[in-house]
Amino acid sequence: MSEPLHDYDPASALDSAEAIEVFMADALETGDAAYALKAEAVAERARQRLMGTSKKHI
Repeated sequence: MSEPLHDYDPASALDSAEAIEVFMADALETGDAAYALKAEAVAERARQRLMGTSKKHI
């Protein structure tokens, strides 16, 4: 029997500005431009999620 697969967005693990900063620093350290570009998209989704969360609390 196989277990169902679930969608996972790594942006959900980036729960603070500091976490995003560390994530991007690590991505840039690889020297791989394609990887860094994908990481930037993940970081942008995380930023949008954080901004949406902070607006709800205002």
